[in-house]
Amino acid sequence: MKQKHLVSLRDYARADIEEIFDLAAAMKADPATYTEVLEGKSLAMIFQKPSTRTRVSFEVGMYQLGGTALYLGADAIQLQRGESIADTARVLSRYVDGIVARVFSHQDVMDLARHGTVPVINGLSDLLHPCQALADYFTLRERRGSLEGLKIAYVGDGNNVCHELMLGAVKLGMSISVASPKGYEPSPLMVKSAAREAQRGGTPPPEVTDDPMAAAVDAHVVYTDVWTSMGQEEQQSARADAFQGYMVTPDLMAVADPEAVFMHCLPAHRGEEVAAEVIDGPQSVVFDQAENRLHTQKALLALLLGPQG
Repeated sequence: MKQKHLVSLRDYARADIEEIFDLAAAMKADPATYTEVLEGKSLAMIFQKPSTRTRVSFEVGMYQLGGTALYLGADAIQLQRGESIADTARVLSRYVDGIVARVFSHQDVMDLARHGTVPVINGLSDLLHPCQALADYFTLRERRGSLEGLKIAYVGDGNNVCHELMLGAVKLGMSISVASPKGYEPSPLMVKSAAREAQRGGTPPPEVTDDPMAAAVDAHVVYTDVWTSMGQEEQQSARADAFQGYMVTPDLMAVADPEAVFMHCLPAHRGEEVAAEVIDGPQSVVFDQAENRLHTQKALLALLLGPQG
């Protein structure tokens, strides 16, 4: 893999993503073989937003590969006191071998990648969430063997997870249909970007609708996320009203493919964006997704920070 950073899957060729998947599968099957891959390496983890899965998976992943991870919370470094992203990137690059950033503004990730001299990984921004999409599509590949020709239905807020799922789907030969209420659709720029990638790759462009049932018809995956993300708490009441009818229910799952799985990036609010009987039912793979954050990110770290990266 020739990529230096992971800002978005948009920047990766299908072969790059499949290389990550192949290594992740090997690491998951035989973790003991890879315990010294990043021996002596260090990873700075900048977290402006709290996290369970992103923090634990990266920290444990570095440990399992023989490296060290440093958690840098918002109040632990000088960014909180006005030091620029550019200066932070330059300084950290003198100390560590890679940077993970979980931030509010996508521009912060872009600036870290622009000014840093070590690999930068987007651990989440307001625009994109590539690490989540990697784990999601790896999970689906485990279940189905191949992603080619599969359909994913995303129901809910057209947010960072939705954006990255669109970009990943068209790279991997899948179709994606997004159902969002008016005013909460995915970014038109992201839809256009994914459509351009689809044209290049000969895959279907993303579909955007306001009808969850229509989106879910014959889908192999039904995916949702919370209706109100971190930083949007003041919108919670308005969003709860706008998203009525967008809960993933057994009736919605019934119009999908008979072997369809349910996905959610977590944390989840049962009884809001998803019915408890769906997320806790036999079609749900949400905890497989969560586990696979560890395996796909270990592969990514080895490829970006290791001697073969």
